[in-house]
Amino acid sequence: APKRIAVVGAGPAGLGYATVAAQRGHAVSLFDAASEIGGQFNLGNPDQYPPGSVTPVEAGRFYLVRLEDGGLLAIYRRCTHLGCAVPYDQATGQFVCPCHGSAFTADGDVLNAPAPRPLDLFSLSINQDGEILVDTGKAIERDHTDPAVIVYA
Repeated sequence: APKRIAVVGAGPAGLGYATVAAQRGHAVSLFDAASEIGGQFNLGNPDQYPPGSVTPVEAGRFYLVRLEDGGLLAIYRRCTHLGCAVPYDQATGQFVCPCHGSAFTADGDVLNAPAPRPLDLFSLSINQDGEILVDTGKAIERDHTDPAVIVYA
């Protein structure tokens, strides 16, 4: 039996992607469900994350990024173009969206369109015990990268 897909409210590009993915037999998730975010994460001591590392936190749908200078960011893995999940490419040191080719630096800045702005962040802080805390209750949208949002332990 042929596979059937209903995509409501997606433009022609979204429908085209869903159709191609269905024909190839892939599960299609165009958008991260908002109900799947909202947790508090204690990621322990910053020293366990080497400078220049990107650690996926699957349960939170984000990456803990430890920049080369030791700064920390919690980057939401949802592309700012159409919401596809964006994997990190270790070989290039970039986040690369598989849907439409947007690429982002390790701090989430746009390298390649069609993404209109940097990847969103989640609130990150260091508690009194020196542990990394990430709150995924609300994504922090940004229209540019700003060194002021980087947290240092």
